[in-house]
This record gives sequence, structure tokens and C-alpha cells, in this order.
Amino acid sequence: MPLDLSPLWISLKTSVFATFITFFLGIAAAYWMLGYRGKGKSLIEGLFVAPLILPPTVVGFLLLLFFGKNGPMGQLMQPFDISIVFTWYGAAIAATVVSFPLMYKTALGAFEQIDGNLLQVARTLGANEATIFWRISLPLAFPGILAGTSLAFARALGEFGATLMLAGNIPGQTQTIPMAIYFAVEAGATDEAWFWSLAIMIVSLSGIIGVNFWQEQRERRGESKRGSRGAGEQGRDISLLSAVPAEVKLFVDIEKRLPSFNLKVAFNTDEQPLGLLGGSGAGKSMILRCIAGIETPTRGRIVLNGRVLFDSEKGINLPSRDRHMGFLVQNYALFPNMTVAQNIAFGLPKGIADGKGRSQVEELLIAMQLQGLGDRYPHQLSGGQQQRVALARALASQPEALLLDEPFSALDTHLRSQLEQQMSATLAQYPGVTLFVTHNMEEAYRVCPNLLVMEHGRAVHHGSKYDIFEHPATVSVAQITGCKNFSSAIVHSPQQIEAPDWGCQLQIMAEMPQEVTHVGIRAHHLIFTKDSHQTNTFPCWLARTSETPHRMTLFLKLNSPANDLQDYHIQAEVFKEKWVNIKDQPFPWYVHLDPLRLILMNSH
Repeated sequence: MPLDLSPLWISLKTSVFATFITFFLGIAAAYWMLGYRGKGKSLIEGLFVAPLILPPTVVGFLLLLFFGKNGPMGQLMQPFDISIVFTWYGAAIAATVVSFPLMYKTALGAFEQIDGNLLQVARTLGANEATIFWRISLPLAFPGILAGTSLAFARALGEFGATLMLAGNIPGQTQTIPMAIYFAVEAGATDEAWFWSLAIMIVSLSGIIGVNFWQEQRERRGESKRGSRGAGEQGRDISLLSAVPAEVKLFVDIEKRLPSFNLKVAFNTDEQPLGLLGGSGAGKSMILRCIAGIETPTRGRIVLNGRVLFDSEKGINLPSRDRHMGFLVQNYALFPNMTVAQNIAFGLPKGIADGKGRSQVEELLIAMQLQGLGDRYPHQLSGGQQQRVALARALASQPEALLLDEPFSALDTHLRSQLEQQMSATLAQYPGVTLFVTHNMEEAYRVCPNLLVMEHGRAVHHGSKYDIFEHPATVSVAQITGCKNFSSAIVHSPQQIEAPDWGCQLQIMAEMPQEVTHVGIRAHHLIFTKDSHQTNTFPCWLARTSETPHRMTLFLKLNSPANDLQDYHIQAEVFKEKWVNIKDQPFPWYVHLDPLRLILMNSH
């Protein structure tokens, strides 16, 4: 053991100092770069990580030029008789520069791993960027930041080349452990070199092992707290929405250019839930994101209850936190570092008294049948419970509009049915505007009185659910709403058309719309009959069947037997009880296409 232990104290002093500085600088640089969209981002990134890839002696040489007597910083400090070169401050600065890239890259990776929906939802709940950083981003990224801190400390402790260039090797002043090892080996003092090598390994590994142990214990504590799962019962009335204006209305007229298509939509709605129905990629979720302020339309106008949220011509674009929206995304975006009660409280209006806030959180817990779950974390809840927490959090902010983006998509069929009923009951009490995005036509029909059907970024039909399902304007709307039988149509008279794809003539009783190009009929509207002389009744033969738990789909060919499984004209859906009665009857069967059930439409 060497008599002089100063290299240990100097190394610890410089490393701790360097780690302290890089901790704050690394986090600040990483968070700034995360949101930076300006020019020269690659250049800035390269400068930040350059000390990691350059030889330490090059870094030291550049620092010597910068802090030396003739360097820019050296000349600034000269009047104050301050020198960095050949001091322990120089050693600390060298260690800070070479350890910074590790802290920066690790912190940046930790921030990038955070689900963007968490931050977007926090903004819609009225949180400013400082609140989001301190309460969401930093806590969620902290395990990664702590790992980066341990790596930065280990790197600072082991720095040699840059330190030697800037601070030199002055025993008792700037000689760190790495330099003590090098000069001990050079002098032939192998035992001393071994001592310092073991010392630096023990100190470095202790920090890394300590961080890993803390993370393992943290994960085990989380696993041990996993609780029971269940859907719960329907909730009580919610009385926290008095802030919603008496007259509510949303006006949207926007256009947004996207890589795959251009979104262009215009509509207005009142407090009744409006369902946005359409296939994947139709632009439904993008509409909600534009209304919430998460995305910015290329042009257009959004007005809620008389407040202009966005106007491209006037340059108005309110931030998400000022739009008073409740946004429920597909994965619910609950803050994993907060309990259920804290998640809900996050949505409460700012400045509310603590006592009143606690009572409102408790009221929402009861309303959503979440009693006793306030102290649990999101990972300890079932999917249904998470959804109800997210809805409670959205309602806590007393929003003027609720934006629901496929809230049942992550749930199984049984739980979906239960929560759909509760959601319908909640929306019936909610006095604000509600937009409900779904691609499930039955779900849209049950929850929403009015529908906006979307296709490739365009609204193709807007009206009541009864009008859209009974009288779809186009073939695409009929398909989205579940119609399976279509034929091109040739109009012979106001009461008669020809359906060449079905090989039949059809009598029409409804008023003939303009530009009829197609006729359709829903599979469950076909009627099997024994009266072959009835209007629009045709002999049919069965090509094949398809079975579901409760229904049979029958693929039928009209007027002649089918040649193969794919040789059919129309599909009919019947309950299995009906199927039992007709399956053994001899062919031909007779199917009736009710004139009042025929759908006349155009192709555009």
C-alpha cells in the first residue's frame, strides 16, 4: 500500500465534481435535443458526442488551447489571476468533458423511451412544459438517467489522456489514480500499480453495481404490489362538470396534408356524441389530434363554444393546455409513476384547494367504481380499470369536449360490452361535446346518435345513425356500415331497376334518388319464403355456408344452381334456429328481396 493516498482523494474529488456537472448539463442537453427541430441538429449532436469518439489526447490538446494562457478562456481569466492549467480544476474539467457524452446519450435514450401519448395527454389536461418535465418526463426517465450517471462517474474516474494534457501529473495536486498507475508501472513499482488498479475497479464497479441493485429492487417492489383484476359495476352520477358552458358546439373545417393522403373535413356538432366511423387510415384519429392541438392542420378553422382554437388565416393556434379538452387515447396513457388518485388529480383544474381536490378525486373514484384502488399504480390494474381511470382523469379537468380515440380497442369482448354500457351512461350525463372514434360499426351504432363516416381523409356521409344505416349515400358508406350485397344498377323506370350482377329485375317502392349506380341489401334483411309469386322473390340454390356462434351466413345463387363454392350472387344471414328449419328443405329455396329494404346509391 503506498504511503501517499492523494491520488484517491484527487480522483474522487474530480470525479464527483465532474459527475455533478454532467448530471445537470447532460439532462438539459438531452431534453433540449429531444424537442429541437431546428437547423444543424446533426452538427450539434456531433459536437456533443465528439469527446466520446476522439482520442483523449486530442480532447486534452483542444482544452489546453482553449484554457491556456493564449486561449480565449485563458485570456478572459488572466485579469483575475485565475489559471485552469495544471490545477485540479483542470482535471475536473477534463473529466467533465469526456464523461458528458455518456450522460447525454443515456439521458436522451431514456427520454426517447417515454410514450409520447403520455406527454400529449398531459398537455390536453392543461399541464405546462415545466410541469410535464418535473412530474412525468424526469421521473419516468430517472432510472435511465441514474444508469448514465454511474457510467459518467466511472468514465470520469478513469480519465487519463485529457487530464494529463490539461492538468499534468503533479503529485498531491493533479495526480489521479490512472496517472498514478501509469507512472508506477513506468517506475517498475508493480505492487503500487496493482493497488491503484484494484482501488479504481472497486470504486467504479461499486457505483454501477449499486445502481443495478437499486433498479432490481425497484422492479421487485413493483411486481410484489400487483393487485387483483376486475371490471367492476356501473358507476354513479358525476357532478363535476358545472364548468361546461350551457350552450356547447364544435365547428371544424380543416385540411392537413399527410404523406399517404390529404385530410379534408368540415362538420359541426353539439353535445350529443358524434361517432367518427371508418376503416384504418381514414383520418379519424388525426381529426381528434388536430382538435386537441397535438397536430397542426395545414389550413382551416376550429371553434369550440365560441372560442377560436385554430385559425390559419388569423394565425391563431392555441396550445393543447388551453383548449379544455379531455383526450382518451387507445392505450389510455396513464402516468406509470403516479398512483390512480394522482393520475386523476393531475387532471383537476389548476389552483384548486387540496381538500376540495381530494374530495373530487374521491367522487370520481366512486363514480367509476374504483373505490379502494386510489393507491395502486396503473400496472396493477386490469384493462377495464385503466380505461375508467383515464376517463375519470379526463373528466376531472372539466373539459368542454371529450375526444375518445377507440377506447375499447384493447379490451376483450365481455369487458368491452360492460364498459361500453358504462361509457354510454357517462356520456349521457356529460354536457359537453363528445367525439367518439371507432372502426366498429355496431359499437358506433350503440354509443352515438350521429355519425360522420370517413374514407381516405374525406367525410363521405354525415347524419343520424338511422339515416346512414338505412340510406347510405354511397357504396363505400354502405360497406363501412356492414352491407355485403351489391350489384350495379340499370334504371328502367322510377319503380323498376335491373341488377345485372344478381341476374334479376327488381321492383322499387322508395323514392328514386338521382344518379343511382348501385343497389344493395343487407344480409340479415333477406327473407326466405314459400310464396314464389311474391314481388322480388327468386328461386335460389346454396353454394356454401359460413358459421358463427349464433348465426349462419348462406351464400346463394339466384335462378340456377351453383357450379362451385364461389359461384354465388348474394349473402343471407339467419339465426341458427331459422337455419335448422330450412337446411333440409329441397331446392330451390325462395328468397324475397323486400322493396322497402333495397338500398339505392351511387359509387362516389
